[in-house]
Amino acid sequence: QVQLQASGGGLVQAGDSLSLSCAASGRASSINYIGWFRQAPGKEREFVTTINRNGAMTYYADSVKGRFTISRDNAKNTVYLQMNSLKPEDTAVYYCAAKIFANGMDTRSSTYNNWGQGTQVTVSS
Repeated sequence: QVQLQASGGGLVQAGDSLSLSCAASGRASSINYIGWFRQAPGKEREFVTTINRNGAMTYYADSVKGRFTISRDNAKNTVYLQMNSLKPEDTAVYYCAAKIFANGMDTRSSTYNNWGQGTQVTVSS
């Protein structure tokens, strides 16, 4: 079993930066991909970014490309999401999720097996 703990959310102003962390525990070695998703009030959960096991492959949603950077430190079983140039439309609860099966990167939330509890990011204009 894998447990994920997301942290680092907060209230910032437009244009500011924020860094989120996702710490994995339990059978962290079984994780092949970690993804970040977000859900704004009244909207469906949407894909943000994902990273593979060794950090060599990443993929971003168009809405965050060039502003967000995902990275991982396997020694610490932690994945980071650096968010720069934040916009009010980035306001959402951010979730990290683990994909166990090594069958390729995926933007669909249904393919992720374990989820963290979410951390709120609020960007004021």
